[in-house]
Amino acid sequence: MSPRSLPLNAIDAFLVTARHLNLTHAAKELCLTQGAVSRKIAALENWFGFPLFERHARGLHLSPQGSALLPELRGAYEQLVAVAFQARSQQTVVRLKAPTCAIRWLVPRLVNLEQRSPELQVALTTTTDHTINFKTEPYDAAIVFGTQLSAGDLLFEEALTPVISHALAQRNALETATLLHPTRDKTDWSLWLARQSAFQPVMSKNQHFDTMDLAITAAIQGLGMAIADETLVAEDIEAGRLLRPFSQSVRTGASYRLVLRETENKAAGLAAFREGLLSANQASHGGASPGERSSDGHA
Repeated sequence: MSPRSLPLNAIDAFLVTARHLNLTHAAKELCLTQGAVSRKIAALENWFGFPLFERHARGLHLSPQGSALLPELRGAYEQLVAVAFQARSQQTVVRLKAPTCAIRWLVPRLVNLEQRSPELQVALTTTTDHTINFKTEPYDAAIVFGTQLSAGDLLFEEALTPVISHALAQRNALETATLLHPTRDKTDWSLWLARQSAFQPVMSKNQHFDTMDLAITAAIQGLGMAIADETLVAEDIEAGRLLRPFSQSVRTGASYRLVLRETENKAAGLAAFREGLLSANQASHGGASPGERSSDGHA
């Protein structure tokens, strides 16, 4: 008989029934009917080829074979459970949804989180969708972007500023540079230009992208001057890939926030993920608080 035919799910029924020596009590603990418990034990007896219990008028008794087998099966089952729980406690997979525009900010912090908490594994999904619906989407956590958001933890508020490559800036090309837009319209550039008067280019040369990350990448490669969130380009500026030709930034009223699914089986892992991501974010702000938090921290 093939080892794969061993009815493993019946072993628990045998162990519980052997402890109670009562089908009614065993069925109650297993949340099964008495008939279902009897069928599991019968399947196990059929596989072994000998009875595990002797049925008497006053109840069940272990058969000699069942009595001899019980300690071995109990020890093996407890070891299996211990191994499973140890593996579960060692690693938690956090399914994270994040908008593509936040990747430049997010990836360095995930690297930091992985180094500090190797037991956490983040399964990242990027999307142009800035919202989350935990009732219909299979994620444990999400970074959401928008205005008038209050759920979860504030990561940072959007503040727009122009950025350009050093090579393009050295050619004194600010006035004639192609304006790189992170959306299909000119909203972000128009918002920034409306708040200052020193720089008023004619929007005759424009390049539009589907995400801010693409616009930033194009600016790094010297295609033109992008309008970007100052937090998202902070590391590019620090590394010398970009520079800010103007010091002024304009807040849009939008923000990025971290929200978590309310779940019991991953509560500890999600709490560790949240703490690690917020700590990495706080460290990047020089120890300043990343922002206020809602009362429950969940969507």
